[in-house]
Parts: sequence; structure tokens; C-alpha cells
Amino acid sequence: MKILFDTNVILDVILNRQPFAPSAIVLVAAVEEKQIQGFLCATTLTTIDYLISKALGTTQARTTLKKLLQLFEIAAVNYPVIQTAIESSIKDFEDAVLYEAAKRAGVVGIVTRNKVDFTPVDLPIYLPDELATIVGLRRIHEEAASYKAR
Repeated sequence: MKILFDTNVILDVILNRQPFAPSAIVLVAAVEEKQIQGFLCATTLTTIDYLISKALGTTQARTTLKKLLQLFEIAAVNYPVIQTAIESSIKDFEDAVLYEAAKRAGVVGIVTRNKVDFTPVDLPIYLPDELATIVGLRRIHEEAASYKAR
């Protein structure tokens, strides 16, 4: 199952943002275990670098990016993605770019905490809890909280 992860879901894991982290951690663990073929939009990496550099320093940000590149495939952002995003009915441009990159990468859905930001669209949009349930990954929050992304 090819799923593109919205930036907010990845940041929930990296920054251990509660109460969102446990569900996001379960999904990233599923990517690591090859139960989900995870994708990130190229713009997600630049956003993560910026935010993690500010919060935890440049060294930690780059280490985090390297880990993400080992786990996730990257949905490219190129001229056609940007051009289509500009014309998109999705109001937030960043979300429109992410959505168009996801479509061109051939994913079957997007996981985000902000479903409403991705309307109207043709791909299924999942909350982390919804996707975990769909792929049979429902685990207790204590187990998820103890998992450390590698």
C-alpha cells in the first residue's frame, strides 16, 4: 500500500507531539517493517530540515533527514506538479503541491491530521488512526510510545 505522509504526521513522530505521536509512530513503524510503502513529498524534507534545525539544531536535522531517506521514497516536485497545484481547487498551496506530487508518485492515499485541507480531491485522505485501523496496525498507545524511530 503506497501512502504519502503529510509533513504534520512526520513532525508528530520526530517532535513527539502529544497526543498525536502514538498513532504516527505506529505508521512510521509500519513503513520500517515494510507493511506500508511510505512516501514523502520533497517539500516535506525542506520543511522538516527548517523546523528541526530551529528546535534541535542542524546536526540533528540532517541526521533525521538521512533516517527518513532510508525509510521513505520521495514524491518529486517539478514543473508539472507546481503548475497543477497552482490551478488546484485545494486552497492551501503547500497542500496542493503535496497532493499533486502524491498523485504523480502513484500513491493510493495520503495520511494527514488535516483531512479538511485536502478537499476536494480524488485520492483517499486518512487520519493516522484511520489508516492504522485499515491496515491492521492498531496497537496499544503504550507500545507505540515506547517505539523509537530509527
